[in-house]
Amino acid sequence: MPVVNSLCVFCGASTPPDIRFLDAAGSLGRTLAAEGIELVYGGGALGLMGTIARAARDAGGKVTGIIPTFLTKLEEKLQGISETVEVETMHQRKRLMFERSDAFIVLPGGMGTLDETVEMITWAQLQLHRKPILLVDYLGYWQPFISLVEHVIGTGFARPNTRDFITIVPDVEAILPTLEKLTIAGGPATMPVAE
Repeated sequence: MPVVNSLCVFCGASTPPDIRFLDAAGSLGRTLAAEGIELVYGGGALGLMGTIARAARDAGGKVTGIIPTFLTKLEEKLQGISETVEVETMHQRKRLMFERSDAFIVLPGGMGTLDETVEMITWAQLQLHRKPILLVDYLGYWQPFISLVEHVIGTGFARPNTRDFITIVPDVEAILPTLEKLTIAGGPATMPVAE
């Protein structure tokens, strides 16, 4: 039985010059399919986003893409996945991704990835959810963001427990073992919430 039923993966829609990022995304997609874990993602066909979804789809995994209709006019949505849900706004997209997922995985990405990640951290801080958020610091990609979080805490603009809402892992191979440690036996994946 899988550690979780579904994982939302936030990641870039751009294709980085360093193919190791693409390789990591593909590896995660294949792993999710092999473990019977549904991939919930942003619905696009490009960049890391397209790579992970294609890998999961091609390995027989369940893949759900959630994309605003206006984005389908700007970028290609991936065909042949289990389900594509079109919504009106970016806010609806994030809300539906949240509702359909047991935990969040953050791979390297750009401004959209940052937006999604910070919103999930904020919702956890506001005690709106207890779902794990795993930041995959592959090749040190997220070090500047981690430093920024520490800076925000250090200057008093966020509570020290803010760091408790983020679990940092070094690579995609560490995701499922880490989630297993964060999962309460017999219950949904959870994380500590501020009292």
